[in-house]
Amino acid sequence: MGMQRQDKGKADPAAFSIAEAGFGDRTDIDDDGRERRTGTLVTASAHIITAVIGSGVLSLAWAIAQLGWVIGPAVLVAFSVITWFCSSLLADCYRSPDPVHGKRNYTYGQAVRANLGVGKYRLCSLAQYINLVGVTIGYTITTAISMGAIGRSNCFHRKGHDAHCEASNTTNMIIFAAIQILLSQLPNFHKIWWLSIVAAVMSLAYSTIGLGLSIARIVGNY
Repeated sequence: MGMQRQDKGKADPAAFSIAEAGFGDRTDIDDDGRERRTGTLVTASAHIITAVIGSGVLSLAWAIAQLGWVIGPAVLVAFSVITWFCSSLLADCYRSPDPVHGKRNYTYGQAVRANLGVGKYRLCSLAQYINLVGVTIGYTITTAISMGAIGRSNCFHRKGHDAHCEASNTTNMIIFAAIQILLSQLPNFHKIWWLSIVAAVMSLAYSTIGLGLSIARIVGNY
């Protein structure tokens, strides 16, 4: 009779283990008949770090400087709480309507459709595609500018700081777009778990570099 529960709505561990045991006598697929998930704590953490931190951390120092030492950290803590709350909601919506035996929602859209209906699902899909287009344009422009900055920096090192060094952002955009189109053809791109680990390491690396440069700048002022 429905899901067995313990104190305050917590799922029974035994019922959860049964739900995660597989499909019938097959352990290579999930209980809904789809290919079994193989993620681990490490790969999940890498995905989260890559998605949450990303390249946005590069402008974090400037943003905090504009807001000040009081409002800046306060806003940072506020959005951290919002991120945690949204993550908790998504985790609760993974299975619907039952959190243990309900149908799995593999995408954000599926979770919205299962809990809020078709109308909200269509609005969500529209918002997601608009956001995807905006993010894609933003990353393309940012990447082209960054590639141009690296090219000019190398030119200055070779020819001196008085040299006339220019880089075509249009060419860089075409190169980046071609790489994106090529990578999008990979059939199982979402299974390349090591890519998120590399991206997470890169995020931590340039965060550390930014921290080091900030400390050096502060020390240099004294």
